[in-house]
Amino acid sequence: MNKMRKNFFCSGSLCLFLLMTVPFISFGQKPNWQNLDLKTDSVFGISTEKAYNELLKGKKAVPVLVAVLDGGVDIEHEDLKPVIWVNKKEKTGNGKDDDKNGYIDDVHGWNFLGSSKGSINYETLELTRLVRRDNARFANADATSVKAADLPAFETYQKNKAALEQELAEARIGLERFGGLKTAIDDLVKKIGKEKPTLQDFQAFKPSNDMEANIQRIMVAQLKDSSFEDFYKSQVIPGYEHYKSQVDYNLNLDYDPRGLVGDDPNNSKERFYGNNDVAGPDAKHGSHVAGIIGAIRSNDIGIKGVADKVIIMGVRNTPNGDERDKDVANGIRYAVDNGAKVINMSFGKSYSWDKAIVDEAVKYAVAKDVVLVHAAGNDNKDLEVEPNFPDPEYAAGGKAATWITVGASGWTNDGKIKANFSNYGKTKVDVFAPGVNINSTVPGSKYEQLNGTSMAAPVVAGLAALIRSYYPKLTAAQVKDIIMKSVVKVAQSVEIKDDTGGNKTVPFADLCVSGGIVNAYEALKLAAGYKK
Repeated sequence: MNKMRKNFFCSGSLCLFLLMTVPFISFGQKPNWQNLDLKTDSVFGISTEKAYNELLKGKKAVPVLVAVLDGGVDIEHEDLKPVIWVNKKEKTGNGKDDDKNGYIDDVHGWNFLGSSKGSINYETLELTRLVRRDNARFANADATSVKAADLPAFETYQKNKAALEQELAEARIGLERFGGLKTAIDDLVKKIGKEKPTLQDFQAFKPSNDMEANIQRIMVAQLKDSSFEDFYKSQVIPGYEHYKSQVDYNLNLDYDPRGLVGDDPNNSKERFYGNNDVAGPDAKHGSHVAGIIGAIRSNDIGIKGVADKVIIMGVRNTPNGDERDKDVANGIRYAVDNGAKVINMSFGKSYSWDKAIVDEAVKYAVAKDVVLVHAAGNDNKDLEVEPNFPDPEYAAGGKAATWITVGASGWTNDGKIKANFSNYGKTKVDVFAPGVNINSTVPGSKYEQLNGTSMAAPVVAGLAALIRSYYPKLTAAQVKDIIMKSVVKVAQSVEIKDDTGGNKTVPFADLCVSGGIVNAYEALKLAAGYKK
C-alpha cells in the first residue's frame, strides 16, 4: 500500500497492545525544526535558515519547477497558492487541449486517477492485484497440474496468495482491536457526558469495570501532553480507518475501482487518460509534502518551505492504496515534459506489476536532467533485503544517476536520530532527512504535524530545488553529488531490528550511503565552488 501514509504512532496488529501498555511519545521540538541548525538551535535540522541568513542574502535565483507526484495538492491553500504551477499554454475551463500535450485543461497539473466521472480515492494493494490476476490461471491448479514452464509463476502466485491472506488476517485483527478501543473510549466519554473531556474529567471518573479502568489509565497518560480531541483525531481515528480501509479496499480481491478511470489498466503504454483535478478526494498527504518543499517563506503565516524560489506542480498518481506502475511512469513523463527539474515521490510498495515501464520513465527523466527524490518507506526494514518500489536500479541493469532515496531522522543528536519507522539500507538509501513531527500545509488552509519518510523526501526535494534555483548551471547529477557530499555525518549508533525480530545496535553509517543528514548550509557552500 502507500505506506508513507501510516502516520499514527503504532502500526501492525499490536496497535491495541501498545496502546494498553505504553504512553504515546510526546513531541516538544521547536517549530520549523527541520530548517534549523544543530549548533545554533540544538535540533538536528538541515540549517536552511542559517543558509538564507549567511549565504543567500542578495543573491539572485531563478524559479525551479518541482512536481509533487502524490495523492493530490490543495492549490487554494493560503501558504501554497502563490507558488502553484500555472500552465500558461492552456486556457482554463474551455474543454480543449490548447497546448496539444494530450491533457485537456491541465492548468495546474494532472490527475491520472480519474475521468469525467470522478476520481479514485481508495485502491487495492499491488499484492491484491497480482493475486487477482493470477487467480485466473492458477486458482484451481497444483504443482502436478501446472506445466513446467509455468512453475515459477505458479510458485510466485502461491507465495503472493499466502502473503495476502496473512496481511488480511492481521488487518482484521487490527480492525477488531482498534474498533474495540474506539468503542471503549466512546462509551467512556459518553458516561463522562462531555464531548471534549479534559484530563481532570478522566481523573475524576469512577470506572465500573476493568476495561473502563484501563481506558481511564491510558487517557490520563495521554492527556498530560495532549488534548482529548488531538489524541482521538491523530491516533484513534487514523488507526481505525487504516485497518478498515485495508479490509474493505486494499486487501479486498472483490474491490476494483479502476473502471472509474476508463483506461485499460493492463496496457502500460497507454498515456492519455485522467482529469485535471489535481486535488482529488484526499489532498492531505500531497499538500503536506508540497508545503515542506515550498510553502511561502515571506508571508508571516503558516510555515516556511525549504526553497524560496519554487513552483509546485501537482501530479496525482497515488491513491489510498498502492499506486500503479502505469500511473507512476505517466506521472514522471508528464512532469518532465512540462518542465519539472525536481520530482518528489513520497510513495512506495513491496511489489511491482510492470517495473520495466517505470524504468523507462526514470531513464527519460535522467536523460532530461531531472532530480528524482523518493521516500525510503516506513516499515523499519532493511532495503538490502526487502524490496521497495519504485527504485533506481533498472531491471535490465544499471542505475538512475539522479535518483535520491531518503530515510527519516528525528531532531535529537543521539541514538534515536533514526526515526523508529524509517527503512534503511547501506547501499539502498542515500541520505536521511528530518521526517518526525513535521508541521506543514493540509487542505483548508490548515496545518498539521505528520511523521514519515514521506516528510523527509520533500525536505531533500526542497534542498535540490534550492540548489538548482541559486546555481542553475549545475546538472541534476551534480546536485545529487553535492547533496551526498555535504551531509552532516552522524557519529552515533542506533537501534534497528535484527533477523529474529529483536533489536540490535549498529553505526548510523551503516544505514545509508552517505552516513549522514542532508544540510542546506553545507550544500550551498559546496555548490558555490563546485567542481566534480
